[in-house]
Amino acid sequence: MCRHVAYVGGEEPLGRLLVEPPHGLYRQSWAPRHQRHGTVNADGFGVGWYAGGDPVPARYRRAGPIWADLSFADLARVVRTRALLAAVRDATLSGADAEAAAAPFAAGRWLFSHNGAVPGWPGSLAPLAGTLTAADVLSLEARNDSAFVWALVLARLRAGDDAGRALADTVAEVAGAAPAARLNLLLTDGDTITATAWGDTLWYLAGPGRGTVVASEPYDDDPAWREVADRTLLTASRTEVQLTPLKDPGTGVPGGTPGPADDATPAPTEEHWT
Repeated sequence: MCRHVAYVGGEEPLGRLLVEPPHGLYRQSWAPRHQRHGTVNADGFGVGWYAGGDPVPARYRRAGPIWADLSFADLARVVRTRALLAAVRDATLSGADAEAAAAPFAAGRWLFSHNGAVPGWPGSLAPLAGTLTAADVLSLEARNDSAFVWALVLARLRAGDDAGRALADTVAEVAGAAPAARLNLLLTDGDTITATAWGDTLWYLAGPGRGTVVASEPYDDDPAWREVADRTLLTASRTEVQLTPLKDPGTGVPGGTPGPADDATPAPTEEHWT
């Protein structure tokens, strides 16, 4: 499992979002408060951020624990950004991919992270390899479930799907192949954040003057944090958050609730501010 966080808003130092909060991602690497699977996220970390007017993000990733990297402490103190995606990793299986297996994964303007696991990997998802081109498969950054899920999402983005559909359809496809999969996905292009709550915790903090933060768990005790219900798609900008129930492929209805497959999906809930 992992912990991850994304932010879009006014320009801030990396450290104010990741290190300084009393329960920020830095501390979540050894003392998460809401993690349901695993306890220590010391198998790698990464942060991707958008600088100036460049639409293509920079990344800094390492194979070891975030607390052991003094260079990151310096970067977090001085580097400022209007948007970021960062993660700390608890590897489900051992592997030799080192920092290549650490989120965020990236392509063009996109940054992506997967908090969860796909039981039976790689066999459980082998049938889905045929939906990718040979180039997609050979271009995987790492040989793990998260990198493969990212390849499925990226293929949809490149085919013209918007971020919400790309995540929702990928979750449905993977959950159909591996019903016990945990698929909290997080995606940003530097202007918007798209995420799924599917098997683990997801929260957001948003409002006037603070931008939008979407995270595995709150980084402080601000009462404005809101928890996202399981089986939900979140789409957000600096001024809006929308929550849409996701259909469980095992039941065909939102939230995995037993019932007829043709039940109507509830309308999205929206929060706006200026």
